[in-house]
Amino acid sequence: MSNLETEPQARVCGGREDVSARPVHELLTPKLVPLGTSTVVRRLLPNLGRRMVGAWCFVDHYGPDDIERSPGMQVAPHPHTGLQTVSWLHDGEVTHRDSLGSLATVRPRELGLMTAGRAIAHAEQSPLEHGPKLHGAQLWVALPGADRHTEPHFEHHPELPEVTAPGLHATVIMGELDGARSPGRAYSPLVGADLTLAAGSSARLPLDPDFEYAVLSMSGDAEVDGVPVERGSMLYLGCGRRELPLRAGVDSSLLLLGGEPFEEKIVMWWNFVARTGEEIGQAREEWMNGDRFGTVHGYDGPSIPAPTLPTAPLKARGRTR
Repeated sequence: MSNLETEPQARVCGGREDVSARPVHELLTPKLVPLGTSTVVRRLLPNLGRRMVGAWCFVDHYGPDDIERSPGMQVAPHPHTGLQTVSWLHDGEVTHRDSLGSLATVRPRELGLMTAGRAIAHAEQSPLEHGPKLHGAQLWVALPGADRHTEPHFEHHPELPEVTAPGLHATVIMGELDGARSPGRAYSPLVGADLTLAAGSSARLPLDPDFEYAVLSMSGDAEVDGVPVERGSMLYLGCGRRELPLRAGVDSSLLLLGGEPFEEKIVMWWNFVARTGEEIGQAREEWMNGDRFGTVHGYDGPSIPAPTLPTAPLKARGRTR
């Protein structure tokens, strides 16, 4: 999924100095951002108060949207470098096309995982014949320096491991949770899990104290460590936790995101993750010139042009404001 802001901010993210080594409660409110022609997303990362959670560097939550009489998601071909995209749906279907020739339709609770590496382009759209609702999340994972120029590839995993407890059902999207490991390839220690809580239930989820965590509320009415988290909001939890208390008043869905704090500093602008502003400029120029990223075949329409680079020099602001 593309960042379709016409004037995207360049951000320096990463580093361990601003990571909370102890448990905290930091509620992040979303920024509303238009996506394509018919979708508005809630952007949780990067946020004014928090830019990364482990290697997770971008989180958009969208829907539930009524798309019965609309084309649904229509995101034209656009480029990526230095990251992985994670597509996660609760309702609807999204067809993925990329410059490697990959073609797959991702459905609810299936993992669509694209590793951009040195360079890739892709497009995402609702199929012509689609269901009435669209609801999901699009997430990016920053690749560590040793892997950021890896060969691009796409993975589609319809079957994912599950963890269950009374009142709780968890699907492991990325990484490992309570001994269950996702088949999606991860390049740094992290976890992503979809949590479903039954109405009136309480549960305690095992965590890794060396990870920092955040929880996004997808739907329902849930409390995370005693804190109510409204739909579309995300609670940052810091490090040092061995378990996480959860409670739901009604049927609720959450996304758990976590990982070892990302040690490297990264520069993120538009759809690129790099280490310097010069790398960002080069990637933009190559996209606009038709170099390096290849061609996405099968999408009916033009590619998305890159926004104009900011004139101000990048400022290292760390992981928090």
